[in-house]
Amino acid sequence: MSVLTHLTTRLAAGPELTPAEVESAAGALAAADNSDESKEAFLAALSAKGETAGEIAAFAASFRQRALDPGVGAWAGQAIDIVGTGGDHAGGFNISSLVTLVLASAGVAVMKHGNRGITSKCGSADLLAGLGVNLEAPPEQLRRALDELGYVFFFAPAWHPAFKAIAAPRKRLAAQGKRTIFNLLGPLVNPGRPAFALVGVASLPLLEKMARALDQLGGTAGLVAHGVIGPDRGIDEATTATVNHVRGAGKLRALTGEWRAEDFGLTTAPFSDLTGGDLAVNLAITEAVLAGRGPAGLVDTIVLNAALGLWITGRVPQVRDGLAPARERLLGGAVAMKIADTRAFYRS
Repeated sequence: MSVLTHLTTRLAAGPELTPAEVESAAGALAAADNSDESKEAFLAALSAKGETAGEIAAFAASFRQRALDPGVGAWAGQAIDIVGTGGDHAGGFNISSLVTLVLASAGVAVMKHGNRGITSKCGSADLLAGLGVNLEAPPEQLRRALDELGYVFFFAPAWHPAFKAIAAPRKRLAAQGKRTIFNLLGPLVNPGRPAFALVGVASLPLLEKMARALDQLGGTAGLVAHGVIGPDRGIDEATTATVNHVRGAGKLRALTGEWRAEDFGLTTAPFSDLTGGDLAVNLAITEAVLAGRGPAGLVDTIVLNAALGLWITGRVPQVRDGLAPARERLLGGAVAMKIADTRAFYRS
């Protein structure tokens, strides 16, 4: 009996996989000589059982080890990732991409990990490429980018060769409307291993699991957020249009709560302020935001998330203290300059 077949049978009985079993499963999933059918059956069984925080953390640790190393350890201790699981089908703008640019312009090293749009028309990779980032930049150029620009983007397919062996089973399960644990791992397997993280999750039941998994992976501090738009509808962001459920990790592990725009002196916005579209639409929205013509709720949401980033990394003592500097960088020309510098850097 193969490893995956044995573990699929174990999952049907309901127990949590041990870290050693997870490592065996990860190796079998990444191996090209195991059948797609066995991989599909295992992933479906794991999802049907319900992944625990321990299993999510163990799979993340296993696939971190299998990721390529970009050699950015010198920055990792001060860097943050701003990332979401995706899959919320909310149609929101690429908030985290502009937050990345705000934080980089404020002197915070950002290692953003992401992909092209899969469940959305425009993913973080699509927008950042549209703003000049080279998705296929080699490690030496990324290290220079951290020095000169203050941020890098790790295009997930370029850094996780092990995922190629799992693409077909995932695609077949997705066609059946079934997600897998790989829909959860993106925010946890950043190849740069930044010490800080602001993570969005697509559904409320994932909030506690992801916070505990992030904590088990040993970062310095992290915050996991989910914005509730309405009954059975949410977004993998903290926003000024939603009730935001949050859980902390690392130094923030004691944090749990519900945050609203008013808690930070901001105005609750209609969710329509946050909607995006395809790349052309989102580039136009970016231009409008930087020119001071963007929807107020979107501007405030970008500012709020950037303030959260400044707080998580210890740059400000309270979230409110980060709002004014974040707004100044977003609207005062620093982010526009960062985009211009990005285009020049990757053209050179």
